[in-house]
Amino acid sequence: MSKRDNDPGPDQRQDRVPIRQLPTGVPGLDEILGGRGNGGLPEYSFNIIAGAPGCGKTTLAHQLTFANARPETPAIYFTVLGEPAIKMLRYQQQFSFFDLSKIEGGSIRFVNLSQLVLEKDLAAVLDEIIKQVEAINARIVVVDSFRTVVRKAQSEVAAGHTSEMELQGFIQRLALHLTSWQATTFLIGEYVEGELRDNPVFTVADGLFWLYQSVERNSIVRKLQIMKVRGQESVPGMHTFRITDAGVHTFPRTFGLSEESGHVKGKRRLSTGIARLDDMLGGGIPEGESLLLAGPSGAGKSTLGMQFIDEGLRQGEPGIVAIFEELPIEHVHRARMFGIDFDTPQKQGKLKLIYLRPLDLSVDETVHEVVKSVKEIGARRLVIDSLAGFELALAPGFREDFRESLYRMIAALTRLGVTIISTVEIEEDFTSMNLSKFTVSFLADDILRMRYVSINGQLRKMLMVVKMRRGPHSIDMHEYQITGKGLVIGDPMRGYRALTSGIPEPLSFDSGQNDPSLRPKRSASKRSRPRGKE
Repeated sequence: MSKRDNDPGPDQRQDRVPIRQLPTGVPGLDEILGGRGNGGLPEYSFNIIAGAPGCGKTTLAHQLTFANARPETPAIYFTVLGEPAIKMLRYQQQFSFFDLSKIEGGSIRFVNLSQLVLEKDLAAVLDEIIKQVEAINARIVVVDSFRTVVRKAQSEVAAGHTSEMELQGFIQRLALHLTSWQATTFLIGEYVEGELRDNPVFTVADGLFWLYQSVERNSIVRKLQIMKVRGQESVPGMHTFRITDAGVHTFPRTFGLSEESGHVKGKRRLSTGIARLDDMLGGGIPEGESLLLAGPSGAGKSTLGMQFIDEGLRQGEPGIVAIFEELPIEHVHRARMFGIDFDTPQKQGKLKLIYLRPLDLSVDETVHEVVKSVKEIGARRLVIDSLAGFELALAPGFREDFRESLYRMIAALTRLGVTIISTVEIEEDFTSMNLSKFTVSFLADDILRMRYVSINGQLRKMLMVVKMRRGPHSIDMHEYQITGKGLVIGDPMRGYRALTSGIPEPLSFDSGQNDPSLRPKRSASKRSRPRGKE
């Protein structure tokens, strides 16, 4: 019999005991835990929230508690040798998730076990916890800090007053009683990863939330890892989170896009707003693709991006501009100089200018903000201006993973059917034609290269299509100018060799390939000679 024959069928799987998932109340955390709908936390699970001081453990526990505590499912919060409840609540009430009516109405009860832990043994502590839980039939139980209880017990083990087996038995009996009473439990502790191997509490736990906080130069970076969750598949890896006035906000590495997407790239072409450029691209940018626009400072990259967004608005396609190098009001004012109105579509909800510049920004946060905006306005076009500014806005630790994060970001957005133009600045050296210092050109479906060329003492601008993944494109190099109406692309540049070097040389007139209009002028002495004597 094959392995497939042993697999249970749909009818057999329906006979399994379902595990209800509770909402965490933390944006993004249900998805990280492997949530299947309106929740993600396995009901009746025995969980540990671990991490160093100041990483957000207590805030996370309060957020989980307030999200699930109701008169019919009350919660009890035990404090142990840490902050007294009155002091803790004084700070926690600053968060928007805090609901005083749940405390006044009895949905959440706070109990201080500090004196009991100091004066009694583990059995007395266990009895008091069980007594309090049974008294209100608590469905959410938090012990903050459980690490303190264990540390005291460990000191008694060292002194010979308590055995190691008694400590393990205490933890197992606590887990058994709370699960039997159908309580979802959270034990908070200041643990280090080295304790994972020897501490019995990690063996008993159904779920393990590990929070990290690290200082990198002048930035603070917070990350969360679900190291263990029984009965369901969590999203692996480290996930960025931030503590805001709303509490803990997590940013899953899946960017909220774990569901299937029905979008297929390249079904139609989107106009850039510049007819001649559309021709060079073979009819425009294929829908759902990513185009990298590379060029030096002042080449017109932002201007082309504005024209791309403006054309989309004219076609009824909402757009988003993620700005990193100037304020939104400055971007709107600059667009107005080219006759582009960005004020009206913003008021109509058809355009969003996203400006993110915290010192410890992460790629995950940026993508989540963009994805949220895409879904809010139904955006079909996105301009990221620019990748260099984006990188500088990131915390130092995130810059190390910039290419990998950028890959995930572009893949996530194009799955939504969004067509992306990313601008990247290149330092012009007139000796080579680099595409990007980031070596991210492989991320782009299409590449446009803008550069300066020196001709007859003038610094002129040239544009070429380097790559089009889904079809033929022009191989000509076109001169262009930036006018009051934006980019205006001229005819192909003829009559020169080594244009891509930035310092081209005129072809000899005898070759027949020179454009007469570009032929060097003769000196006055030669023009005075009779034509037949030349």
